[in-house]
Amino acid sequence: MAQSPHYDVIIIGTGAGGGTLAYKLAPSGKRLLLLERGPYVPREKENWDSHAVNVETRYHIKEPWFDKNGQEFHAGAHYYVGGNTKFYGAALIRLRKEDFGEVRHYEGISPAWPLSYEDLEPYYTRAEHLYQVHGLRGSDPTEPPASAPYLRPPLSHEPRIQELVNDMTRLGHRPFPMPVGIMLDETNPQKSKCIRCNTCDGYPCLMYAKADAQVICVDPALEHVNVTLLTDAFVTRLETSSSGREVTKVEVERHGVKETYSANIVVSSCGAINSAALLLRSANDQHPNGLANSSDQVGRNYMCHVNSMFLAVSLDRNPTRFNKTFGLNDFYYGSEDWEYPMGHISMISNVDANILRLGAPRLVPGMTLEIMANHTLPFWMTTEDLPDPENRVTLTENSALMLSYTPNNEEAHKRLQANLKGMLKEIGCHDHLVPLRAYIPGRIPLAGVAHQNGTLRFGHDSQTSVLDVNCKAHDLDNLYVVDGSFFPSSGAVNPALTIMANALRVGDHLLERLG
Repeated sequence: MAQSPHYDVIIIGTGAGGGTLAYKLAPSGKRLLLLERGPYVPREKENWDSHAVNVETRYHIKEPWFDKNGQEFHAGAHYYVGGNTKFYGAALIRLRKEDFGEVRHYEGISPAWPLSYEDLEPYYTRAEHLYQVHGLRGSDPTEPPASAPYLRPPLSHEPRIQELVNDMTRLGHRPFPMPVGIMLDETNPQKSKCIRCNTCDGYPCLMYAKADAQVICVDPALEHVNVTLLTDAFVTRLETSSSGREVTKVEVERHGVKETYSANIVVSSCGAINSAALLLRSANDQHPNGLANSSDQVGRNYMCHVNSMFLAVSLDRNPTRFNKTFGLNDFYYGSEDWEYPMGHISMISNVDANILRLGAPRLVPGMTLEIMANHTLPFWMTTEDLPDPENRVTLTENSALMLSYTPNNEEAHKRLQANLKGMLKEIGCHDHLVPLRAYIPGRIPLAGVAHQNGTLRFGHDSQTSVLDVNCKAHDLDNLYVVDGSFFPSSGAVNPALTIMANALRVGDHLLERLG
């Protein structure tokens, strides 16, 4: 087994959390080792091939996971430099201020965070600027206070989307420009890195024009001589000292060879699911139920939102290349006839016949799949799911990953769906939405883990949380977790920007600790 040099910090994972943290720490001169389970995403024609990406699932992880009934499934997750941000839609939106406090939902309570929105606000601003977010302050009626404007103007709506926005506004709704991180310069298309294509959300960008963690953070961090990246490096477990208070070895499998690494500080940024799995795999005599698990909370309270993709088939064609330019939060906190939060509505990437064929949707009379795709407005709806200790990550007898999840807060989601349907019926789309049946019906299944969070919640009380407010494990002195694991609640917007902002916040803490 090869023995490596000692580092100041090891970061396991290079996505929204680990990649951003690496960028923050790189200028310090401290010796950083980044361990990434996968390679770089290959730059190839298939990056933009709908059949390769959606039907062949060319870039999804290959190992099987198991559900609570022991049934095998294959998750829509990605092991690459940049993590899942290589494939995200780059919707970078803040949690609402109220999301940091206790929120009463129809089916239960969303707990308060151990810090306030004001504590995270400066880091939200830094993350928006770092990830080149386009947006417009004051356009979203639920938007929390911000200390600075977006540095880049909102993305323009293409004609069909502008019509939709106008129709919604005419009905009294308040659509707003969606905050999106892409490198688009609409004033100078010839020099713009982004070409505003129809293969962004869910696809890797051949132009490196999406603000993902590899392009924005990891590659710039590697320009510093003190930063080292090892790809295809799967961390199998963490070893501790005899006291159990510090991680002393990081064990890695790389190209079939076992290697060990060590550092003063070890950071797990594997994503909410895999960070929990790593701590469970690292059980030892001092931590018999898994590392940092004296509270029995490791792996618990997994959340991924109640998500639906709905396709509104309109009589009008939708030739839009980039749909994701507006959001709607009018039902985020409720409505006149429903006092509880319902969630967020936005658009997603274009659908084509390949995607429709996956779900074999009910055809509108006289329409082929190709014609239907050309007339489709693809919507995304997100409702907060509530933390449930039985929604959790565990390991099978063979140490494979098991993900147990029972949806909750579904009544609120049904009402959000009904509000969207009613709105579209009034606008003039067909009075039914055609759900992709592959998504049971319209709902994103267990394999849809893009919004994963929870599993290692942070808090002041070591009996009820895994991490402290700085995202250090209560039970260890040198182990941190910087990804979506720390969320005590999930809100109803994409978690990516909050993960990035928190990485910058923890980065400040680590720089102070490292001296």
